[in-house]
Amino acid sequence: MADILDRYHPPEKLFWLHRPCPVPPVRYDGDTRVWNVYGYPETHEILADPATFSSETLHLFPKELMPGEEELSTAGFITQLDPPEHGKQRKLISSAFTRTVVADLEPRIAALTRELLDAARDRSRLELVADLAYPLPVTVIAELLGVPVGDRALFKRWADAFFHRDTRVSLAEPTEKQISYARESTRAWREMSDYLCGHAAERRRRPRADLLTRLVEAEVDGERLPDDQVVNFAIILLLAGHVTTTMLLGNTVLCLSALPEQQDKARADRTLIPAVIEESLRFLTPFAALGRRTTRETEVGGVMIPPEQMILVWIAAANRDPRQFPNPDCFDPGRDVNPHLAFGRGIHFCVGAPLARLEGRVALNILLDRFDPLRVDPGEAVEFLPSPTMTGVRRLPLM
Repeated sequence: MADILDRYHPPEKLFWLHRPCPVPPVRYDGDTRVWNVYGYPETHEILADPATFSSETLHLFPKELMPGEEELSTAGFITQLDPPEHGKQRKLISSAFTRTVVADLEPRIAALTRELLDAARDRSRLELVADLAYPLPVTVIAELLGVPVGDRALFKRWADAFFHRDTRVSLAEPTEKQISYARESTRAWREMSDYLCGHAAERRRRPRADLLTRLVEAEVDGERLPDDQVVNFAIILLLAGHVTTTMLLGNTVLCLSALPEQQDKARADRTLIPAVIEESLRFLTPFAALGRRTTRETEVGGVMIPPEQMILVWIAAANRDPRQFPNPDCFDPGRDVNPHLAFGRGIHFCVGAPLARLEGRVALNILLDRFDPLRVDPGEAVEFLPSPTMTGVRRLPLM
């Protein structure tokens, strides 16, 4: 861990990188009015109990930070749904991300990786995020959905509006900065909604063999999904379908550059790459935190939490809990058991996890083929994402 911190200086707000898992594992923050959970068993318990810890949290936030229903509908955001509605809607997309369907994408992912690296070679330099880690997964998910790959600059602008912010999750009176971020997110949300609504309407007229057509033709309880649910479903797929892999690729290359002995092992024995990726997910967890709401008074880690409280579940900190992971600050792909929570647990386990793992494995194999060593340019600055709830680089120049 010292190698990562000493070389690349991640922001202090990524606290789980700089000090041991907080004790006690449950703390209330009076400034933000949020309960923070840091421990592994406590996190596991929360994610496995949607009846007590609801995913529907938006109504807890100050109204200044949320768009009104007359502006934008939140219907169809699967990350905010609880059973039974969650299960019904998850079925609509699960078939698009089965291991068999995902495995069939491997040749396309490999071809795209090579094309992107060839283009970067022609420019005589490689900045991993802009040249590969972003365009690869966003192209794959755009092709699956059936939206123009040429619009990926638009997708990045929208993703930046949602995720590239340096403020904490808070239920307290919002600051001007938080209100400004909220307005920016609302504008991006509206633009994405209009964009995808147009494509959905076109699919109703002229169906295609893509995921967006599957959504507009899907039925829940015998009825077609309303337009706002189709659009919000597609927004989640488009954003989550690329952001995680972008961070995963950058984080993994960062670790292998800092730890050349691990890179040498992976280059010599490619069967180790899946374990390298799993350890990267644990060590530098892309989505560091998830929000939950208590539906009743409940005890977590020996602390009583009242109903209707916001809980921020720090998955990144849980993945460094020494009660679960020996030597948690050591990047060790050889862990015999690595039950990290980077993709969540329970009913909200990331439906796109098989795709993210495949994209990471394919891209990393090709990078190791082409770069020996795979090394971050020491003369260039590595830039981390500013958000305290995301762990990833937004600029990673390679030699």
